[in-house]
Amino acid sequence: MNVQKIITAIVGLCLVVALAYGGYLWFFCRFYVPPGHMAVITAKSGSEPTPGTILVKRGEKGIWAEVLPEGRHFLDPVMHEVEIVPAILIPLGKVGIVTSKVGKDLPDGKIIADGRDVKGVWRDVLGPGIYRLNPQGYNVDIADAINIPIGYVGVVTSQTGEIAKPGQFAGQGEKGVLKDILQPGLYYINPRAYQVNVIEIGMNQVSMSGRGGSVIELKNQIESAGGALDAMQAKTLSSQREQRIREASDSKLNFAPTSRTSSSSPSLPAKVMTKSRRPAPTATRGQSPQLQKASMPNTTGETIVYGVNRFVEFPSRDGFKIMLDMTVEFEMTPENISKIYMLYGDLPQVVEKIIIPQIMSISRLKGSSYKAQDFIMGEARETFQNNLKKDLVEVMAEKSIIIHNAIIRNVEVPVNILTPIRDSSLAKEQNLTNFSLQETAKIEAELNTQMAMIEQKRKEVQQETHKMTAEVHANQKKEVQIILAQAALDVAAIQLQRSEIQAKTAQLRGEAEVKIDFMLENERAAGTEKRAEVLGALGIMADLQLIENLNPDVKVKIIHAGEGTLWTDLKSGAISINKTK
Repeated sequence: MNVQKIITAIVGLCLVVALAYGGYLWFFCRFYVPPGHMAVITAKSGSEPTPGTILVKRGEKGIWAEVLPEGRHFLDPVMHEVEIVPAILIPLGKVGIVTSKVGKDLPDGKIIADGRDVKGVWRDVLGPGIYRLNPQGYNVDIADAINIPIGYVGVVTSQTGEIAKPGQFAGQGEKGVLKDILQPGLYYINPRAYQVNVIEIGMNQVSMSGRGGSVIELKNQIESAGGALDAMQAKTLSSQREQRIREASDSKLNFAPTSRTSSSSPSLPAKVMTKSRRPAPTATRGQSPQLQKASMPNTTGETIVYGVNRFVEFPSRDGFKIMLDMTVEFEMTPENISKIYMLYGDLPQVVEKIIIPQIMSISRLKGSSYKAQDFIMGEARETFQNNLKKDLVEVMAEKSIIIHNAIIRNVEVPVNILTPIRDSSLAKEQNLTNFSLQETAKIEAELNTQMAMIEQKRKEVQQETHKMTAEVHANQKKEVQIILAQAALDVAAIQLQRSEIQAKTAQLRGEAEVKIDFMLENERAAGTEKRAEVLGALGIMADLQLIENLNPDVKVKIIHAGEGTLWTDLKSGAISINKTK
């Protein structure tokens, strides 16, 4: 009995302890992490971690590397400190740049960590989403993603590693321009590891005016499927625009950006303008590692204007100063854009360093072999333009730039040589005009004669037409009258035949009726005769006739009263005879 009581007491005590412990856990150790948050745990007890360790494992004393996600958790509040903080949210169009405070030290000379077990800035970025990284060991900076519009490509420059050899693309782990480009779309790239320059592709146009000054126009406005993509593209192109201005501060280009919505040029001293006529994006080529591509929007143009103090000017063979308005259409294809950027830079630098100098050089070289008057006359001017285009195509092809056309739009020559040539040309043109006027007068006279003859012929034809019309009408009336007369004659003949037929019909009908009556009377007489013969005596026949002529309503009653008494009582049987016929 004592043993049973002891066991019962022990079981009861265990139940009490279990209930007490459960109540302690539920009321004192329970905590809740709401959605979009995480719990950072600091253990006040446990084994000592390695000296210098920032984040520890479970069971060690210090800040846990593991964070607790949303939901219900149980920890002893005496041995643990709980801090609930918001989770890391990376919105759409943003990237998270992670700087790790834990892990192995970076090798000397490196600033980007290739792995996640090394201290420093991770090469990989965090895309849009919710992440739970312990803020005590990781710092996350949010930056814009790269959104490349249609009509542009992205040239990627690696900013870490050993510098690539001059004139060569950067390989894996090297610093420099990468060969592979980014096609239009949204990319999540670490801006501390890679620099992306957005460059226009397709057909561009450079127009140089000898009136002084130049302008470059670049179309950069974006039209996307949604406001978020629109904002991302605007930021990408805005960053590129600011970078171009910074790069132009040390060059000969005098950049002064001005936003415009029309394609007309501002009133600057002279102008060089490039207008992008962008083709549809080409197929995506091989991408560099760790570059993640998303959706692609559409683009249209907004004009950004930059001043460039350049114009086409050269001396002629006879020593006169020639100024030309020239337009050159060129194209940078996607397969060559990274090479062009590596050698010469962005589109404004290509225009400044390559296209404008070549236009100026070839124009001087070719133009100095022509006289000033050659640029006024059409044939020599066209020959100069063709030779200029040919040499420009050959020179720019070596630099991977395609020249589609080179057009001279206007030529300004000195007034002292222009005036005589212009007066002579005007005199020739006046003579040509006078000759043309004489020829025109002759032609006009011939035309008037021909018009008079045409009018005469028209009247003759009109009269002949009236005559023919009258004859046709008369013949038609004659034919109609003949037809009407013949029709009347035919009708009269038909009426005569009809009358004859009707008369003959009436005669035959009368004769038939007479014959029928005669035959009927003969037959009646024969019948009467036959009946008389059958009856015998004439009195019987008379009596029969009397009976047949009696009124059918008359009733004959015969009363037999005995022999010799037939006529004794005829009072009630009197016969009344009514003659009906």
